[in-house]
Amino acid sequence: MALEIIGLVENAETFAKGSQIREIARLRRVYGKGNWRKRKGTASVRLPDGAVRRVELHWYEASGLGKFEFKIKAYLD
Repeated sequence: MALEIIGLVENAETFAKGSQIREIARLRRVYGKGNWRKRKGTASVRLPDGAVRRVELHWYEASGLGKFEFKIKAYLD
């Protein structure tokens, strides 16, 4: 599902890092070694049908590599 993040991700926080991430082996194999963290935050996104919704997002992030695999966990509006 493609989504476009509109504006900034707010209230971003880390809730798992390193070996606490269940997918850590796959992340290292696919994207490379790094200081991996699983993060969450809220943002407005444009959905594939054009609707704009306020959502809670989760994603993986590693310094020097970037942010990957954004997914919507909950609709807030």
